Amino acid sequence: MHTVAVLALDQVIPFDLSTPLEVFARTRLPDGRPGYRVRVCAERPEVNAGAFTLRAPWGLEGLRDADTVIVPGTADPTAPLPPAVRDALRAAAARGTRIASICSGTFPLAATGLLDGLRATTHWAAAVALAERHPAVEVDPDVLYVDNGQFLTSAGAAAGLDLCLHLIRRDYGSAVAAHAARLSVMPLEREGGQAQFIVHDLPPRPRGATLEPLLDWLQENLARELSLADIAAHAGTSTRTLIRRFREQTGTTPLQWLHRARVRQAQHLLETTDHPVEGIAARVGFGSPTAFRDRFKRTTGVSPHTYRRTFGSPPPQNQTNYLIAATGRASRRAVR
Repeated sequence: MHTVAVLALDQVIPFDLSTPLEVFARTRLPDGRPGYRVRVCAERPEVNAGAFTLRAPWGLEGLRDADTVIVPGTADPTAPLPPAVRDALRAAAARGTRIASICSGTFPLAATGLLDGLRATTHWAAAVALAERHPAVEVDPDVLYVDNGQFLTSAGAAAGLDLCLHLIRRDYGSAVAAHAARLSVMPLEREGGQAQFIVHDLPPRPRGATLEPLLDWLQENLARELSLADIAAHAGTSTRTLIRRFREQTGTTPLQWLHRARVRQAQHLLETTDHPVEGIAARVGFGSPTAFRDRFKRTTGVSPHTYRRTFGSPPPQNQTNYLIAATGRASRRAVR
């Protein structure tokens, strides 16, 4: 039987800890046998889990014969990794053990050096910090999980479910994974990555900078077809000077800034109106619905229709759906 060791570090996030425990413990093979043996391991017998104290039945020796080690996230991902934990994870990796992290669990896994030179992900809100703290890791903030073979990482919270289901499919095939997904009331494959859940701020608008009037004008004229020459003409400067000033003051180019502003406006319209996608494309200045869909998907990871299904306001006559959607929006505001 496949053994999964879930490593409980100090200040472990209970949600991240419970996800692999529930998903793997409930997995059944076609003949009814359990697919996994699951154990909770820790450096010390008691672990601070925030709202409660956890007693771990296994010490770090529980990692030695495990087939898979899961590293859940912690409330303080930048906390120093205890040397004994670092050594235990490195030893497990040397034995060929599969190691996966959930959410901010990528930080302690990266601290072992095992992710150096590899692509990895974490919760989108912590992606910049992960890249700064571990520059040898290629951080991808837009995906739900990354599978490097022996080492896997997942994005925030619910993406841990996606990762666990992916591991089950690797171990036992799609049929067993699909059954586990049904028990978790989860699709086996979700559309898009975590880019659709990222709070996309308005493009940079530096107050007091010389570009501020121009940025205001661009924001007010998103529906117009604007070329680089048009923007430069309005600014009364050359295109070369315009590009240089944009780089200096916003960190991007004029057209990239314009694309971001248009997509952000489109997100707002998809969330708050029932305008058709073709109409929204025209309202935010895209020359064709196809160009709009392509740009929107490249920015958010999903199509405009999928984004509206996920985040859009429901029809007012369906009160039940309204309550469900309202709860989701409240949760997103809490994350922000």
